[in-house]
Amino acid sequence: MSPMILLDYASVLIFALTGALMASRQQLDIVGFAFIACLTAVGGGTLRDVLLDRNPVFWLGNPNYILIACGAALVVFFTAHLVESRYRLLLWLDSFALAVAVPAGVAAAMSMLQPGAIVVIMGVVTGCMGGLLRDVVCNEVPLVLKQGELYVSAAFGGALTAVTLSQFSGEVLVILGGCALVTWALRAGSLTFGWRLPVYRSRPPRV
Repeated sequence: MSPMILLDYASVLIFALTGALMASRQQLDIVGFAFIACLTAVGGGTLRDVLLDRNPVFWLGNPNYILIACGAALVVFFTAHLVESRYRLLLWLDSFALAVAVPAGVAAAMSMLQPGAIVVIMGVVTGCMGGLLRDVVCNEVPLVLKQGELYVSAAFGGALTAVTLSQFSGEVLVILGGCALVTWALRAGSLTFGWRLPVYRSRPPRV
């Protein structure tokens, strides 16, 4: 099994868990759990494949991805009540999902010999779009838009690291491992230490 397929499986599983946790916060029924879990799990990868014109889209070619997402939703449906802080767990699971999905997007673009700029964009799209869809559908402020938080920037940093490493090494594990490590370190630093980017502050107009 190729590293790209393994990354897709891991990304689908972890993002599905975050989607199901969000569904538990919204007190949805079991069908709602499955829908939000699947939307979150395959959203980023679907947009990636459409933009790259990969045929078929990864989960259409292998429906096991949907089965994994539904299985994750089922597990969370029966166990979410055991977790004291579901939102905190969601944040950390989401950080791991991001650190897996960004390398998956990078690997897909690199396998098609895309230029560096496209590789970075596909890494960001794959990492961010599933969570964005999850939050918008559940009427939550998207994590990717929270004030100054390192989310899209973490995905960008990881993808850029992969492109940089690819100039010095042809080892897939080095490239994708570095991408995952930088992505997660930036996102975890934002959650743990409050790392932030400067945000726009409006000022009164000058007379």
